[in-house]
Amino acid sequence: MKFLDLSPLARLNSFLDHVDVGEYVVYGDLEAYSCKLAGLDKKLSKSLEQEVQVASAAGTSPLELSRSPVGPLTDASSRKTLIYLILTLNHIYPDYDFSQLRAHHFRKEPGLSSAEELVDTHLIEASKVWENTPGFGETPFLDTLWSSIDEAIDLKDCDVYSYKSDGETDPFGEKACLWAFNFFFYNKKMKRILYLAVKAVSKAAADEDKDDEEDSKYAYNSDDEGEPDCGM
Repeated sequence: MKFLDLSPLARLNSFLDHVDVGEYVVYGDLEAYSCKLAGLDKKLSKSLEQEVQVASAAGTSPLELSRSPVGPLTDASSRKTLIYLILTLNHIYPDYDFSQLRAHHFRKEPGLSSAEELVDTHLIEASKVWENTPGFGETPFLDTLWSSIDEAIDLKDCDVYSYKSDGETDPFGEKACLWAFNFFFYNKKMKRILYLAVKAVSKAAADEDKDDEEDSKYAYNSDDEGEPDCGM
């Protein structure tokens, strides 16, 4: 997988890095990759190929193998799609390891319109900030977002997938998170995949979490080292 440095996406990414809308802060990732396997990416591909072969040899029915959001895992193209989804997450979130994910951890969206509706609804407040931010607000945020995505990936030819977060062992498990979504736009013809993920973090809840962490650190230090030194 090769990261594609596209200036329209980079501009949007710089905005989505931290959008303060008042009661919460929006954080987003928007990145595109070419689907070319190399190095460790090839190792994961081989591992998945072997896993499907073992499942078939163990008597797993073709029907069971076909029940996959990415298509029948007996087909090489479906396995490649799964690999691209996993590798995209690994590249974007290097502090996490998604190599053990399998097809049931993903969902194929019914169509582009449902993804667009969800994105537009959740980013209304961020759009207002965009309009009032120097250097960004010359065109409406959502128009800019979708035109930039379309330019990078050609949406009409895309299949849309999402990762089903477990809320604990991945980047979406933050306690103060109010809502989050993620979408993969995969264009098989272009051999490209574009990933959009956004979450909203409550300021109040985040501050409470920080206070709790401070309290726990203080309690630990007090128990471990006796009374704190107050400079007296």
